Amino acid sequence: MAGPSRRRRRLHLSKIYSYTCGKSSFQEDHSNIGGPGFSRVVYCNEPGSPAAERRNYAGNYVRSTKYTLASFFPKSLFEQFRRVANFYFLVTGILSLTDLSPYGAVSALLPLALVISATMVKEGIEDWRRKQQDIEVNNRKVKVHDGNGIFRQEEWRNLRVGDIVRVEKDEFFPADLLLLSSSYEDSICYVETMNLDGETNLKVKQGLEATSLLLNQDSDFKDFSAVVRCEDPNVNLYVFVGTLALEEERFPLSIQQILLRDSKLRNTEYVYGAVVFTGHDTKVIQNSTDPPSKRSRIERKMDKIIYLMFGLVFLMSFVGSIIFGVETRDDKLKNGRTERWYLKPDEADIFFDPERAPVAAIFHFFTATMLYSYFIPISLYVSIEIVKVLQSIFINRDIHMYYEETDKPAQARTSNLNEELGMVDTILSDKTGTLTCNSMEFIKCSIAGTAYGRGITEVERAMAVRSGGSPLVNEDLDVVVDRSAPKVKGFNFEDERIMNGNWVRQPEAAVLQKFFRLLAVCHTAIPETDEESGNVSYEAESPDEAAFVIAAREFGFEFFNRTQNGISFREMDLVSGEKVERVYKLLNILEFNSTRKRMSVIVRDDDGKLLLLSKGADNVMFERLAKNGRQFEAKTQEHVNQYADAGLRTLILAYREVDENEYIEFNKNFNEAKASVSEDREALIDEITDRMERDLILLGATAVEDKLQNGVPECIDKLAQAGIKIWVLTGDKMETAINIGFASSLLRQEMKQIIINLETPHIKSLEKSGGKDEIELASRESVVMQLQEGKALLAASGASSEAFALIIDGKSLTYALEDEIKKTFLDLATGCASVICCRSSPKQKALVTRLVKSGTGKTTLAIGDGANDVGMLQEADIGVGISGVEGMQAVMSSDIAIAQFRYLERLLLVHGHWCYSRIASMVK
Repeated sequence: MAGPSRRRRRLHLSKIYSYTCGKSSFQEDHSNIGGPGFSRVVYCNEPGSPAAERRNYAGNYVRSTKYTLASFFPKSLFEQFRRVANFYFLVTGILSLTDLSPYGAVSALLPLALVISATMVKEGIEDWRRKQQDIEVNNRKVKVHDGNGIFRQEEWRNLRVGDIVRVEKDEFFPADLLLLSSSYEDSICYVETMNLDGETNLKVKQGLEATSLLLNQDSDFKDFSAVVRCEDPNVNLYVFVGTLALEEERFPLSIQQILLRDSKLRNTEYVYGAVVFTGHDTKVIQNSTDPPSKRSRIERKMDKIIYLMFGLVFLMSFVGSIIFGVETRDDKLKNGRTERWYLKPDEADIFFDPERAPVAAIFHFFTATMLYSYFIPISLYVSIEIVKVLQSIFINRDIHMYYEETDKPAQARTSNLNEELGMVDTILSDKTGTLTCNSMEFIKCSIAGTAYGRGITEVERAMAVRSGGSPLVNEDLDVVVDRSAPKVKGFNFEDERIMNGNWVRQPEAAVLQKFFRLLAVCHTAIPETDEESGNVSYEAESPDEAAFVIAAREFGFEFFNRTQNGISFREMDLVSGEKVERVYKLLNILEFNSTRKRMSVIVRDDDGKLLLLSKGADNVMFERLAKNGRQFEAKTQEHVNQYADAGLRTLILAYREVDENEYIEFNKNFNEAKASVSEDREALIDEITDRMERDLILLGATAVEDKLQNGVPECIDKLAQAGIKIWVLTGDKMETAINIGFASSLLRQEMKQIIINLETPHIKSLEKSGGKDEIELASRESVVMQLQEGKALLAASGASSEAFALIIDGKSLTYALEDEIKKTFLDLATGCASVICCRSSPKQKALVTRLVKSGTGKTTLAIGDGANDVGMLQEADIGVGISGVEGMQAVMSSDIAIAQFRYLERLLLVHGHWCYSRIASMVK
């Protein structure tokens, strides 16, 4: 199938994305290519060549099942004989084949065979369901080059290392690919990695210039040939080392050119890629672990009961055999017959021989053990398995846990853990996609010291309900607010003072105009115009970014076109009152990252003025304001605090005019820093941008609400009332996590927050000037001190009813999970009503889950929706996967799957209670 003949969009985003798109150089690990750990050779576009086939790389078929056809019987039998009773009956069954048996072998072995067969059939059916999901993933289609300049549809499982594939917009990457070119002229593409690391912000990837110039459409691949030499398969998601040999030239490769399996292509029409790693060699599968074998607490307790009963049987048999040996020894022959003639000792070789009484006693012990084996009820296991299967059917068929919007019912993927649902003590939850919909809405703003927006957040509603007021009345504005679904996705703002062009009549109209212009210009979104309706939609790196551009459009400042050098938008002219088009020349974009906590653009407006437009977190923006730019600072700070209390995500907007000479000097230094390949490249860029983003003039602040899934606050309230502790483990920054904590009722206004982080001035100064060992030592001491201070606060509160919430960041968590510190951390965390771990890596999520499970000895449940949650789900006693719209990695690794977080309430408090109660009663 031939590719599009039209020319690709001429938008050189590499000049815009100054941080993410740096060039690789032949340094460090590139010198190891060809050596141990760096021996992979990929023949691009020649997967069937003899040289490629000799490598014998893994295929692209992946599986998440516990068993294979070959391993099912040995592994499943091992699982069955982990049960003490099954092993005991196996031993007695083997003994029943001997002459010692007081009954026939069939009566001993048949029940055991039925029990084990029934359980193995159940295990096989459950694993077959996992197999079906694997089949669905492996049979997904992707376009693969057939060698003649034509791309044909092919199943994922048939991909080979070296294949050239074409991936379309909103499709998942079928393997780890080397990006060759894209629909953009300079091989830029957007990638969503939520299934890998939980981050919702899009990443920008860029192919090599050498391949992007050669490969523009399908037919260009007919004669393409190249060789990649790179690292062997490994678990590191953020590092790739390799070289590309093309037309007798060698080019360095980095992670910037690699598209990882299970990532999704966004905001890009198509990309071409060469398959580098397939199947179980891909980085996401390398990071996964085999499905663990989980057993319920009742099953483990039954094993202990069986041990007790076996002890009683052993004691009875032992005492009986001793008495039997003594009596046999004392048995006398009278007239050629023993006193116990009815035992027919004359016909027995040994069992009743008075001359061999000790041996007779030993044999009697085995006989008695078999005879008393019926004290241990083997039928109980069969009954329990039948009940568990029926309980799983009840869970699967519960209409109250069916999500109609996505046609997803609840699914008990394993029936072994049903009763554990009624014993859960701690829930460890992901945030994005689990508690939230990851759908941002522009709801409030503060401009020129005036607060706008009549919307009421979920946090404010919950507070109003608790205080006995109406949740729908904004007391400051004395109006009833419509809380129905927003008319425009991403925009839930109501205020007649500035809507519908009324902002022009406000006293600070000029400031409002600058504010709206900043929203329309300071971003990296790409507009897409529907040719039929003329409506403009936006593809943005994050939901926040999209919400800002949509808000600007709704306020009358419609961004509609981006070119290589300009941003075009329509606005209302203050003089004529009519819509006019404005084009701002785009000179530089200074990207947002977690260190800078801000994003800026440098533009030239249509009057020729140079402007720096900036938006960022309040703690970094307020300190960058000029003396004459703080006119609205106090009022804006007050509003930002109110927004934060309302669970909103806030950003400060500011600007300044830039002198021509200053810009020339900045641009020169900035381009030199971008072109640098030294280790301190990022530090150089940060230093240069930091000097430019100074002396700003404050305009106002935005407030965006990350919409929770329906029913989350109510569900968390009910679970807390049931005595279940809830921990949130998220990759998001602390401010965001705290906001969501308030919105979801995890945090309450009256709670005292114990915050543990490494943002102290001493640590920051060490990070700039100190050595690695010195930083680690100081960081560890700081974390220990903060943990001890937190424990002291808990102890001081004593018997008082005040609740505490522990909030800890990822850096601090690294030290808190060390062997000598983790006990202190766990003691503090278990003493708090709520715990939030921010900036947590997938590995940290799993380690925290393991710590809670082993440290408390109580039942833990983990819930998540992405591949970054898999370790946590597998580590917990029960793993619950959210079957959302993005991938199925969490579901495929879970024990139970549900479609919405709110169904957890019914799953635990209804089905969990029933299952536990019924199984416990049955065992009794």
